[in-house]
Amino acid sequence: MVKPLSWLLVKKDWRNGDRIPRTGGVIIAANHLSWTDPVLLSHFLYNHGRWPVILAKSGLFRVPFLGRAISSLLAIPVERGSSEAAKSLRISEERLANGCAILFYPEGTCTRDPDLWPMVGKTGAARLALKTGTPVIPVAHWGAQELLPYGAKRPRLFPRKTFRVAVGPPVDLSKYADKPLRADVLREATADIMAAVTELLAELRGEKAPETPYDPSRR
Repeated sequence: MVKPLSWLLVKKDWRNGDRIPRTGGVIIAANHLSWTDPVLLSHFLYNHGRWPVILAKSGLFRVPFLGRAISSLLAIPVERGSSEAAKSLRISEERLANGCAILFYPEGTCTRDPDLWPMVGKTGAARLALKTGTPVIPVAHWGAQELLPYGAKRPRLFPRKTFRVAVGPPVDLSKYADKPLRADVLREATADIMAAVTELLAELRGEKAPETPYDPSRR
């Protein structure tokens, strides 16, 4: 269902998809621009040999028909702001052990940066990677925000937009391998992941990224 819709809505500029491992557990860390980019990224990952497992708001699982559909796709429910939030990481760990490719948005939501650069990330993806030894593949994309800007209710279908995707090599987290998973270690590892994503996005946009990522908690 997604592929014909994706081909219809956007043109493709996909780069270095061969860097996506075809087998084994892997964490795909991406920037988040629009409610449409999970669909468009899913098409990209599927066409490069991976079934994307996505973390989704728990409320979606309670919507009639939609809840059953996303459950059958192995999506992982996320309870935000509660003691159950860690449950999503436990499920993610199980999925990775079974060889799944999990699409993570470390920012946790669509970016609030005024210029749409990646924000400071949350530490869940880094914690999971360091705990399990799973590789983290950075992915940046650009164009979904033109199709459906964050907060908009109607897509802008014309003229037809271009969805650009770039994949980087695995993020080198080896310097954290023997360190305890303290808050400072997780923040540094997360910063390395987000820096890799931001560098890819700068290449896609042909622009220089800001030296310091946007931090909504300080606004």
